[in-house]
Amino acid sequence: MLEQRRHQRIRFGNLPRVSIGFGGAIGEGLIENLSLSGLMVRTDMPLEISHNIGCEFRVFGSPMIDVPATVVSRVGDLFGVRFQTGPINQILIDDAISSALASGNASILAVRELGGKKIMRITGGLGNPLRNDFMHALTRVGVDEIDLEGVTVVDQAGLALCSVACNRHGVKLGAQSPCFAEAWKQALAVPGEIEKMETPGL
Repeated sequence: MLEQRRHQRIRFGNLPRVSIGFGGAIGEGLIENLSLSGLMVRTDMPLEISHNIGCEFRVFGSPMIDVPATVVSRVGDLFGVRFQTGPINQILIDDAISSALASGNASILAVRELGGKKIMRITGGLGNPLRNDFMHALTRVGVDEIDLEGVTVVDQAGLALCSVACNRHGVKLGAQSPCFAEAWKQALAVPGEIEKMETPGL
């Protein structure tokens, strides 16, 4: 899980829809994650690996992005798609990703080694949509510190995840954005508040 991708993939709390054109048919899918180079789409369309498709989508109010792509992988109804983008589409996709992260509608979770420590960095929203990736990093990869400087929105589920990391896994909270620092401070001010947030199974 150590992040080595050239283009980081963002995950969404609410999955954006994408219109897909393939073999003369038009269908729909849900974007599971997105990067500058492609996306993962869940659809019941019979897409085929190595075939070209058309993708048309918006990301939380962004301008419409209309981009040709190639299907590169499949697991069940989940398809990996690589964009065939020009410079204009690259800018549109980059702007859409930046806006979604800034608004907390999307998140990036990456784990890197720095100075012999494994640091989990979270950018964008910190909440329940990140739960699986967060817990995988804690329990399978191992994390020494969490960098929260890029967090733009945090909810109760996000605070509970950080509480589990600190109290059950001995993880240190590193740099924090103002919104996270304020939410964490308020939760700590009420005795037992953070522990109450933790749900069984975390």
